[in-house]
Amino acid sequence: MAEITAGLVKALRDKSGVGMMECKKALQETGGDMEAAVDWLRAKGHARAAKKADRIAADGVIALAVRDNAAGMIGALIELNAETDFVARNAAFQDLARQIAAAALAVEGDIEALRAAPITGGATVQDAITNLIATIGENMVLRRATLMGVDAGVIGAYVHPTGDVGRIGVLVALEGEGDKGKLRDLGRKIAMHIAHANPSSLSAEDLDPDVVERERAIFSEQALASGKPPAVVEKMVEGRIRKFYEEVVLLNQAFVMDPGQTIGQLVAEAGVKLTAFARFALGEGVEKESADLASEVAALTRA
Repeated sequence: MAEITAGLVKALRDKSGVGMMECKKALQETGGDMEAAVDWLRAKGHARAAKKADRIAADGVIALAVRDNAAGMIGALIELNAETDFVARNAAFQDLARQIAAAALAVEGDIEALRAAPITGGATVQDAITNLIATIGENMVLRRATLMGVDAGVIGAYVHPTGDVGRIGVLVALEGEGDKGKLRDLGRKIAMHIAHANPSSLSAEDLDPDVVERERAIFSEQALASGKPPAVVEKMVEGRIRKFYEEVVLLNQAFVMDPGQTIGQLVAEAGVKLTAFARFALGEGVEKESADLASEVAALTRA
């Protein structure tokens, strides 16, 4: 029997597109014979996964997981794609997304490390995805992941429409002392705001300077066309830049549940610091409107 080396397993994986654990098992079952191992995989149905790999997977789910970490918390977001909404609503697919999100709590947001991470039953994330592809018959891709943590405070979390899998997922880092239950509630409300308002950055300083200059140039051209004196034009431009910040900067945005205060004022009132956020929307950054998101925000405002 040929020695089942890591190189041999990788070669079979490259040839078949099947996960490492199944490739190793195939080689063990066939005495290390590469062609026989390919036939073994085909007979088991696993090699079907490789044939799906070139098909576009633009649907799927966003999943999140959070965990207490001493006085702080950590949270992870992942996007697992499939070809159709039908599979995205499949219980096995959603359960796998949850397991991957839980595994992401340990891998610092590195997507390759996450694909190699173990999940329930000892399989790696990628092996589990490959096996589900073979079972369901659609291409699936783990597209991205992020990890966020605070040493003292909470990670606020929200998935739209509800629960821990959906089409939009948000994490919010709130640093500070206080009742964790109340801070979690505040974090969830801010996360809901982010899901709805889709800010571009946390603060004005975080915005891409090129974006700001482009907006300034457009506003300047518009203001000059008014024929106003230069001093007035300058004030008009600065006013429009402030308005731009109010639209795209999280801390400057009016809180959707209480438009009389900004997010910055909200967290200052709570005595905490908002240090980071992450927002994943399903499907290559293409936003899809959801009529019931505004309704859910309105309902929570009335509560």
